[in-house]
Amino acid sequence: MAPVANRYDAVIIGGGHNGLTAAAYLARAGRKVLVLERRHVLGGAAVTEEVFPGFRFSEFSYVVSLLRPEIIRELELPKHGLEILPLDGTITPLDDDYLWRVNDHGKTIRELRRWSKSDAEAYEEYGLLMADMARFIKPILSVVPPDPGAFNPFDWMPVVGLAKTFRDLPERLQSTFVQLMTMSATEFLQQWFETDPLIATMSASGIIGTFQGVRSPGTAYVLLHHYMGEIDGAFRAWGFSKGGTGRVSLAIASAARAHGAEILTGAPVARVLVQGGRARGVVLENGDEIRASVVVSGLDPNRTFLRLVGEEHLDETFVRQIRRFKLRGSSGKVNLAVDRLPDFACRPGDGPHLQGDIAIAPSIDYLERAYDQAKYGDFSTRPYINVVIPSLVDPSVAPPGKHVISCFVQYAPYRIKEGPEHWPERREAFGDAVVDTLAEYVPGLKESILYRQVLTPWDLEQEFGLTEGNIFHGELSLEQLLFLRPAAGWARYRTPLPGLWLASSGAHPGGGVMGAPGELAAKMLLREGMK
Repeated sequence: MAPVANRYDAVIIGGGHNGLTAAAYLARAGRKVLVLERRHVLGGAAVTEEVFPGFRFSEFSYVVSLLRPEIIRELELPKHGLEILPLDGTITPLDDDYLWRVNDHGKTIRELRRWSKSDAEAYEEYGLLMADMARFIKPILSVVPPDPGAFNPFDWMPVVGLAKTFRDLPERLQSTFVQLMTMSATEFLQQWFETDPLIATMSASGIIGTFQGVRSPGTAYVLLHHYMGEIDGAFRAWGFSKGGTGRVSLAIASAARAHGAEILTGAPVARVLVQGGRARGVVLENGDEIRASVVVSGLDPNRTFLRLVGEEHLDETFVRQIRRFKLRGSSGKVNLAVDRLPDFACRPGDGPHLQGDIAIAPSIDYLERAYDQAKYGDFSTRPYINVVIPSLVDPSVAPPGKHVISCFVQYAPYRIKEGPEHWPERREAFGDAVVDTLAEYVPGLKESILYRQVLTPWDLEQEFGLTEGNIFHGELSLEQLLFLRPAAGWARYRTPLPGLWLASSGAHPGGGVMGAPGELAAKMLLREGMK
């Protein structure tokens, strides 16, 4: 299908959830918008596909929490099919026991007392403290970062307000904030807890999508980043999108279309059309030119600037900054279609413990050993696995009586020692390692598998367009946050190439199925008069 016109107010490159969010806000403001998606389906990494007959996999992004409430409200996403189903709790299976935390606070405290009375007492205090920290830091998610090199008082007002709030925080909360910015996830948690499986499971949130270990400084912030998730105002709440994570992207796409946006799939962009030192549109791989007042990229910074724009159109200093921007994909995914529910040896039978997420994180040392293998260029043979079974709460994703098991895996480094291009040769060995590890806790798992899909960082790059397979479009490390994301002086969504804007997870406030980069870029673009 060809575009209706050959000139638009804005052309969006990429039909991931951020690109679609930017399109929806621009179309809502009355602008003529076209979205171009390379693949046959919308969503980027937030996509759901029927990979095997009757089984619908949320191929990479698999849970929802960080999606901004104002986006849901302003785009009226429930009217467009968005429905979030709650995810209740986390169970950590062990050799002959388990540790199970649920949304029912009383049940969790009783469970923790089995392990440690002091941990049970500390758990409530820790939860309140992290909720306070999340409330303090949460406004940053909705702020356009200021440019430290420019002295526009208006741009600095939100940050000044945050500084005043920080000044008014109790000294203990100020100290906690500094610790979160500098400490490892494990060291931070060990200030409260002593139970190894509890610390390991909680600290695993600090390594999601990063090429660091649970003992690496700075991972405590990533723990907080995930803690900021909310559903219906409840912090640290996670859920499934009914119909799969791809339904989030499709709901946003539906909202964009309702406001008049055009969306094309199977339309790969070859390059940004640069004339007279300005982005004037895009050139598709088939040679078609589509002109627009502005071009908005929903792709990662590396792909946007070094591949679609080209170094010849950019300042040398900026190019160096983008080359230094750390990607270092470290995650993989294994999706299983099974003929029965998994039966965990530590807690046999089905039940509510399977309706939350299942963390293969038995100890801190276990997680650190998994990281050790990745450091030296190999995937973890006994990895951290975060498992969910969406078909238990959403039967629409699997045939009757059958189930989908989603396994998010850390670590699978993009740069394996043989070279990333050799990942296809090692893909099945990686899948075997994941299944073998999970089977240690689930007797009969291998016999129940009907189909499996194994996704490596190489697959994420080649199929989904994520450079180096980084799910956040760039690591969430301190030197790559706020006004340094993706480069100093260029964190306000406008880029050094006039007419080109960045609206992806590689911009502030970062990754996850959040939508904030797309929302903030669109609102900034409208404020600047679409220039």
